[in-house]
Amino acid sequence: MKRKKRKIVLCSACLLGIKCRWDAKVKPNQRIVDLAKKEILIPVCPEQLGGLPTPRIPQEIQGCSGEKVLNSRGQVKNKKGKDVTKEFIIGARETLKIAKLLGIKEFIGKSKSPSCGYGKTYDGSFTGKLINGNGITVALLNRNGIKIISEENV
Repeated sequence: MKRKKRKIVLCSACLLGIKCRWDAKVKPNQRIVDLAKKEILIPVCPEQLGGLPTPRIPQEIQGCSGEKVLNSRGQVKNKKGKDVTKEFIIGARETLKIAKLLGIKEFIGKSKSPSCGYGKTYDGSFTGKLINGNGITVALLNRNGIKIISEENV
């Protein structure tokens, strides 16, 4: 009997309950945890891959999209005003390396995240206001032909 090959998908690690969120809380997404029983989900945290600690001060892209940040036309700052753009770009590049190394063609991202958000991210004011655009890792993966899926659409 031939076994069905399971699809391999890259996934925001926090969605699987891995302790990597900015606030170090563990908040798994049950739909993603259930999906891990059917597909092989490779957890990644671009912010940790970029060298940022857990927990960390909240960070937001400043009034633009991850695409603009990748084009050197925007930045990411933490709530205290420190520029953490470099760490976000490094984390995005490391995530892309993992995807290429494993031949992964899909990524499930944490909605609204400055790294993994798809479609909307916070605006940089730290007030909860959302703007249209993708996080930095999602923007880079998308540029490289990787299909992006928001946790809300799984």
